[in-house]
Amino acid sequence: MGPAGDAARPGRFFGVYLLYCLNPRHRGRVYVGFTVDPARRVRQHNGGRKKGGAWRTSGRGPWEMVLIVHGFPSAVAALRFEWAWQHPHASRRLAHVGPRLRSEAAFVFHLRVLAHMLRAPPWARLPLTVRWLRADFRRELCPPPPPHMPLAFGPPPPGASATRRRAGPLADPESEPDQDAEASCALCARSFQDEEGPLCCPHPGCHLRAHMICLAEEFLQEEPGQLLPLEGQCPGA
Repeated sequence: MGPAGDAARPGRFFGVYLLYCLNPRHRGRVYVGFTVDPARRVRQHNGGRKKGGAWRTSGRGPWEMVLIVHGFPSAVAALRFEWAWQHPHASRRLAHVGPRLRSEAAFVFHLRVLAHMLRAPPWARLPLTVRWLRADFRRELCPPPPPHMPLAFGPPPPGASATRRRAGPLADPESEPDQDAEASCALCARSFQDEEGPLCCPHPGCHLRAHMICLAEEFLQEEPGQLLPLEGQCPGA
């Protein structure tokens, strides 16, 4: 199935990761890649090309996945992020990022590029999570990620992505009103057809239910030039 089909399936995990080589002969080398299954992907890299690993990592292991950025809305979005992280000198969005210094380790350089990517459009407005899989590799990013991008540690929680996307970022399953009582969007009055379901206000006593797109358009009235809202006031509050 192509990227368009991937984007249409709810709950998919799309991540862009940073590998670090632990082999004393190649220690310090790094590799940036895309995955929908981090645990499987690192096994493939350490298994070599015959196991599905990349030619650049084959025979140079062991490799450790130390950092992953996830929360991309589609495989296409994640793959574009991967390409820019791999080729910052060729990305027009990263023209302000200086080249790698002679004294700069590859790991440090890639973190510097990542820090600027998270602050550059269009990535700066995505609901991304920066997750350190190895806490001992953690470094402070400069500049720091935008306030809406959380910093996490440890492996991605199983099923967390699927749960969040199905319920919606504002949903509280324990406080949803009766489905039959409010089966239409409070903003456009159309019924809910998509399989992800409506977004629900988490505020006690507010029974607002709305399409994700409708609520996004409502929040973006104050920022007409943007595509994704970062925050907004509930219209039902």
